[in-house]
Amino acid sequence: MKRASKQMSTTGSAFLKESRSLLVGDYLPKIERCVTLLTDEQIWWRANPASNSIGNLLLHLSGNVRQWIVVGLGGAVDTRDRDAEFAQREVMPQHELLTRLRDTLREADQTLANFDHERLLDQFTIQGLEVSALAGIMHVVEHFSMHTGQIILLAKMFTEGDLEFYDFKSGGVPVLTWRMKTEIIK
Repeated sequence: MKRASKQMSTTGSAFLKESRSLLVGDYLPKIERCVTLLTDEQIWWRANPASNSIGNLLLHLSGNVRQWIVVGLGGAVDTRDRDAEFAQREVMPQHELLTRLRDTLREADQTLANFDHERLLDQFTIQGLEVSALAGIMHVVEHFSMHTGQIILLAKMFTEGDLEFYDFKSGGVPVLTWRMKTEIIK
């Protein structure tokens, strides 16, 4: 029983570490790369009224991560207005959008860094749902990944080029992950 408990502890810690790494070390740098290559007008462009702009997706990601991780697992006060994330039409500058997303991910990263891996199966009420911490974190990572892919697709459409996330001359090494170590996770 002692060995199983130690293995679960190691697995829980690894899950939290990998979740943090994906959010701040993989997805965020890709989003930053995309957004900095675009104009504010491109960031707020919509294919049609039913589609979301990159700007709306960035607001939505900030709201979702904050509500599920910072509030749901960390106990912060919930001030989210989900509908406003999608209703926003006025152009917000890219630096403002990226600052908001970075600040939210710093808070989420700190919440996950301090989260007791022994509580991953504990139940939390998040967005009106009863979910385990594990399920909540998985939701955020999956959700963030999905919208990162949408942002990448739109950025490729606008730039008509390679976004240079990886240096294939050096064996496919990610170019952008250094930010994780220097800016977010300390």
